[in-house]
Amino acid sequence: MLLIEGGDLGCGELLILVHKRVRGLLGGTQIGIATTDWAAGIDIPAWCHLTGHKYRGQATADAGSPYIIELAERPNPIDPDRPWHRLPVKEAT
Repeated sequence: MLLIEGGDLGCGELLILVHKRVRGLLGGTQIGIATTDWAAGIDIPAWCHLTGHKYRGQATADAGSPYIIELAERPNPIDPDRPWHRLPVKEAT
């Protein structure tokens, strides 16, 4: 499992880091996100809902345990500079 060290990055910076690190990884890959950001327990599940990735919870019940995500086969497109925003879906012509 890939572990992303987020340190004390806040939501926006943390999500930009995670988005950059997971681009190009295969669907089904599990990653861990280690962070001390107090809002990560809200932000990471919300980001997973937005992108289509599966939030699997924390690795253990211990405080500071990494948050686990399983990457989607076909994630929803998001803005790489603002990964908390979805990109508009282009309609087929």
